Amino acid sequence: MVSGTRFPKHLTTGRSSKNKLQESEIEAYGEEVVEKYRKYVNPAMVAILKFAGLALPEEDASGVFIRDVAGNEFLDCVGGYGAFSLGHLHPKVVEAVKKQLEKEALKSHYFMSAELADLCELMASVLPGDLQYSFICNSGTEAVEGALKAARIHTGRTGFIGTVNGFHGKTFGGLSVSGREIYKEAFHPLLPGCSLVPFGDADALAAAITPDTAAFIVEVIQGEGGVNVPDDDYFPKVREITAKNGTMLIIDEVRTGFGRTGAMFACQHYDIVPDVITMAKALGGGVMPVGAFSANADVWNSLFGKNPYLHSTTFGGNPLACAAAIAAIKTTIEEGLVERSRVLGQKLLSGLKEIQSRRGDMIVDVRGKGLLAGVEFALDDIAALAITGCARRNVLVAYSLNNPKVIRIEPPLIIEESLLDRALEAIDDTVAETAEMLAMV
Repeated sequence: MVSGTRFPKHLTTGRSSKNKLQESEIEAYGEEVVEKYRKYVNPAMVAILKFAGLALPEEDASGVFIRDVAGNEFLDCVGGYGAFSLGHLHPKVVEAVKKQLEKEALKSHYFMSAELADLCELMASVLPGDLQYSFICNSGTEAVEGALKAARIHTGRTGFIGTVNGFHGKTFGGLSVSGREIYKEAFHPLLPGCSLVPFGDADALAAAITPDTAAFIVEVIQGEGGVNVPDDDYFPKVREITAKNGTMLIIDEVRTGFGRTGAMFACQHYDIVPDVITMAKALGGGVMPVGAFSANADVWNSLFGKNPYLHSTTFGGNPLACAAAIAAIKTTIEEGLVERSRVLGQKLLSGLKEIQSRRGDMIVDVRGKGLLAGVEFALDDIAALAITGCARRNVLVAYSLNNPKVIRIEPPLIIEESLLDRALEAIDDTVAETAEMLAMV
């Protein structure tokens, strides 16, 4: 454990789960849920979850563990794709939400909200540079939509540039600036005036910008793209290029914000300040869905100066969400989780590279920052087998939507070193098992 950091025992170690169902009832109950998925939710998803050995529904979760109705306990190294930086049901966040629920849950919209004001003030204290104002919404893709609107009204331009394999959500605007065609082709025409450039190529960005380019939107580290980390000089060049052309820079920190990469925000690794930043996932503390976009005073005046209701939301910034976000930010700071992510991230990457050194025929690359790591395999099928193999060992790792060759490891920042070792062992054993299987083909 990192020195000076203490966590309640139930947050960091496994515990047995008392089943509400008798063993004889579990299989029938699981099939009942499966059938409801087939009829009412998403029938195509059933086959995928069954293949991964995850057909039983979740029962409960705490800390770094998820349990199904049979009492099987899984070490969560998916982390809600970044939402569970504080783990599941962190007591400080839960207590803050419970306390707020006794007062008021949703906004009336007739009065100012002290909870909203407190959250936005706190965010201004941790955001990079002069990013002062925040709009609180419900998800990352909502935050992206707001950021795109802010760029258009501030610049008077209509075009946007995204990156190949970038991911900014699946609403029409977010999808329009995302970078994998498989998720876009069925929905054309999307937002007009959008183009893509290779991630990490500043010269390509400079060539692509036109007088009509409102903004360049980019993740600091591409998550769904396969945990792609740019060269150290990329973002300083991007900031210089966008500023020179009067093009806004929107940094998407939906996945990487609030300590995930060993800095409060990943853009701080490169000492840059964007014009707009988008956030979500960890902002809700793993308890409430919360998203946000933030900007400087000039951008905010363009968006809200003439009409304070030009962009609005019914549920965004509600008191429960604000209470969760305040507790999440304070907990991240008070418990030293940013530094913890940096230190344990070095251990994670070192361990994964050690596995690569012995399995270079199967593992092409290992990369990441903090507790966000990617393992790229030579083939899509190997990555799929690795995910299911880890699940059989009760360790959950993530699939990458825009690069199926890559599995992601992004556990809660509260994870113990011993449990990180367990995850590495499961990955190592799975890769060894997969190698044996492939040798027999």
